[in-house]
Amino acid sequence: MPPPLTGKHVAVLMGGLSAEREVSLSSGAACADALERLGATVARIDAGRDLSQVLTKLEPDLCFNALHGAWGEDGCVQGVLETLKLPYTHSGVLASALAMDKTKAKAVLAAAGVTVPGGGLFSRFAAGAAHVLPPPYVVKPNAQGSSVGVFRVFEGANRPPAELLSADWTLGDEVVVEPYIPGLELAVAVMGDKALGVTEIEATTGFYDYEAKYSDGGSRHVIPARIPPHVAEKAKAQALAAHAALGCRGLTRSDLRYDDVNDLLVLLEVNTQPGMTPTSLAPEQAAHAGLDFDRLVLWITEDGYGGVYGGD
Repeated sequence: MPPPLTGKHVAVLMGGLSAEREVSLSSGAACADALERLGATVARIDAGRDLSQVLTKLEPDLCFNALHGAWGEDGCVQGVLETLKLPYTHSGVLASALAMDKTKAKAVLAAAGVTVPGGGLFSRFAAGAAHVLPPPYVVKPNAQGSSVGVFRVFEGANRPPAELLSADWTLGDEVVVEPYIPGLELAVAVMGDKALGVTEIEATTGFYDYEAKYSDGGSRHVIPARIPPHVAEKAKAQALAAHAALGCRGLTRSDLRYDDVNDLLVLLEVNTQPGMTPTSLAPEQAAHAGLDFDRLVLWITEDGYGGVYGGD
């Protein structure tokens, strides 16, 4: 019996233009390898601004979107693919754009009954000049992923992060400032209409920033998370509610914090194109649920074929 994707021509979009380019190259390579094992003819595309011309010439059956961050995950590339009438994986234009804008996403999630952090949206210049919230708090760009440009301001800090006022800052002039929530870092992957599990993340640096996510030994994943059963069920329910409220499709990953002292669970954000290496959080949860990496990639691909383009 031939592999399930025999005869299919899949373009894997990776790399791209964002600060998460290197992570995307890793995700894309892993997914392309899996697609080839599944029998597909695979074109590995380092997605640049000529993407429309490249895909028009290539004429793939489907685009497997392994891009992360701005341009590839925020609705822009999805709009290109809609215009070209090419089926593609993961969420569509509206859901992608909405999830990437942390402030707008929080408003939608709060209206859907999902518990989200307080705080607000500020000019980076105002947030860099003086404390806009009493410490401890967290500052992050409004439209980036992978914890790029995230700073934790500790209790007793004399001033905000100096990086916010740097001439080298390239992550947008609006930043989200939220109260720091102590406790555990959790993640829940959602696959269609099913929450796969709850992972507890231990950052060796004490804070789950970009370095902790992607450097060797920066963090440890514990699945299932060491939390009470009622918290695990609530985390999965909140992730499912967030996935639905934003209009997501395919695979997403929600990041949460659990304050175990006050029994407070807060959903921080939804990632519409989570990391896709075999050791990334979402594939780890799928494996724990009995779905190996190749079968997860197959499901994502078939889900992309099944949608009417992006499905928004």
